[in-house]
Amino acid sequence: MARQHKDAVYRQMIRVCGNREDAEDVLIEALLKAYRHLDQLRESAAFRAWLAQIAKRVCWQLKERESLLLCCNCRLEDEAVKLRTEPLPDVQVARQQMKGLLNESIAALPEPYRSVYELCDVEDLRGDELREDWEFRGPP
Repeated sequence: MARQHKDAVYRQMIRVCGNREDAEDVLIEALLKAYRHLDQLRESAAFRAWLAQIAKRVCWQLKERESLLLCCNCRLEDEAVKLRTEPLPDVQVARQQMKGLLNESIAALPEPYRSVYELCDVEDLRGDELREDWEFRGPP
């Protein structure tokens, strides 16, 4: 699956990250994260969208780190490296709980609404793209 979708996700990351070097780094990190969390993938058909979402988050994190370093002067750069990158344990637990509640809520949606939500949120389709998809395949 990674070989099949990595080029398309790489092209997306060039647009998101703004340059090829960052896009390469982001793709590699995203592939590693996807491999580590492959058990969280619900449907193999959604792998590309799932990998793209992971890559976007990695790119955002990279951009946040870059902007933080740009704001600091040279003597503060050493201290910036020491900043904690992992959230505190209670924040991690709260995020996991929220993620579980969100997944339960999505699973409880009636089928047409769940499909629309997944197309919009997971596959990043806009309203006009969703309408085109419906015209092509029919409503979910």
